[in-house]
Amino acid sequence: MTTFVDRVELHIAAGNGGHGCASVHREKFKPLGGPDGGNGGRGGDVVLVVEQDVTTLLDYHHRPHRTATNGKPGAGDHRDGAHGKDLVLEVPDGTVVTDRRGNVLADMVGQGTTFVAGGGGRGGLGNAALASPRRKAPGFALLGEPGEARDLVLELKTVADVALVGYPSAGKSSLISVLSAAKPKIADYPFTTLVPNLGVVTAGSSVYTVADVPGLIPGASQGKGLGLEFLRHVERCSVLVHVLDCATLESDRDPLSDLDIIEAELAEYGGLSDRPRLVVLNKIDIPDGKDLAEMVRPDLQARGYRIHEVSAVSREGLKELSFTLAGLVDESRAAKPKQESTRVVIRPKAVDDSGFTVTEEADSLYRVRGEKPERWVRQTDFNNDEAVGYLADRLNRLGVEAELVKAGAREGDGVAIGPEDNAVVFDFEPAMATGAEMLGRRGEDHRMDISRPAAQRRRDREASRAEQDPDAEYEAFDPFG
Repeated sequence: MTTFVDRVELHIAAGNGGHGCASVHREKFKPLGGPDGGNGGRGGDVVLVVEQDVTTLLDYHHRPHRTATNGKPGAGDHRDGAHGKDLVLEVPDGTVVTDRRGNVLADMVGQGTTFVAGGGGRGGLGNAALASPRRKAPGFALLGEPGEARDLVLELKTVADVALVGYPSAGKSSLISVLSAAKPKIADYPFTTLVPNLGVVTAGSSVYTVADVPGLIPGASQGKGLGLEFLRHVERCSVLVHVLDCATLESDRDPLSDLDIIEAELAEYGGLSDRPRLVVLNKIDIPDGKDLAEMVRPDLQARGYRIHEVSAVSREGLKELSFTLAGLVDESRAAKPKQESTRVVIRPKAVDDSGFTVTEEADSLYRVRGEKPERWVRQTDFNNDEAVGYLADRLNRLGVEAELVKAGAREGDGVAIGPEDNAVVFDFEPAMATGAEMLGRRGEDHRMDISRPAAQRRRDREASRAEQDPDAEYEAFDPFG
């Protein structure tokens, strides 16, 4: 049964916001006590948090679909809906979060590091919050926004100071078991180690971590063996240690050719040329291994490598090796730039930024894109005429109609608000009257009626007054009358 997973595809969905409530307060002797609809609750976020006790992504391999709770809808008597509960997902230290295209969204290193992977939807406003001096009793409320849904890829890259690399059965697992308290599986056949092993080593006052990277063979960088699956675990290490088998039973192998092959695979993978190298000649407790180590040592020194001859069985040379690694790790840590406190970056909006864009597309269609217009459309109940009229008011105040006219839109042209796969399309009607004076009964807006009888009645009254007294209109605007 699989116990270690270092790459998963995670499907998350944040909670939806609760709908606002359209309600009118009613009690004895107060049949119309004013709007009292509460706001909807915010949907829960999906948050990734680094937890040191978590070492694998196995849980998300078995359950890749995760959803936060929705916000509750508002109610009458000014009762707001409850907020949805955030969904906190614990991930191992060193997890890289990317989208399906490979774009890095977060590199999560360090205990407690958090990343909001999906934001919950806003709750809709109730009609009590929408009331104004001009619209005293709104007959509608705003809908809650849907939560953010996305597909993520989680990759685990081991956070260790030293990486042990080499052929299968070179003795990497045995070495890490005697250098630290780690207890990896050890056997006399290749590919015994199927997952990276971590161990903590103490050398004097230095404490560092060692990772055993399994399964490197020729072609590992191209997917052969297990190398491609685990080469990512080498990326964060500060020091690379080549563990060379000096007692191999394969006649076509020797420490120098093994080193050249592993270095070629690391170069093919890329990004590791700047790491300091150390060569460990292992299994010198065997007479033939000791002789072979002495034979290849001059050639390795000529290449500029630091060399340690060790035995995981007799533990010869392990103390010197641990202190040498500690020195290299300390040098690497000292060379890293000091971490500065997080700076607050303020990016003010440009003075000419309207917050939306209007682009002309084929077939007399104009598309409006922007955070506010798209959010307002998602919050609108299109089964309620008054809510649609309120949307028209908001768009006009933002300047959308003026920008459409400037772009060349004419009456009857199509206007789409939002992306192509989720847009609301309607016919453009320029110079539409706006304001609460156009409202009739709650839930109605006469601007949605093509005949617009209220406007026609107003024109008829003005025409009748003009016939009865031609000077009436002039006198009405005479400041000295």
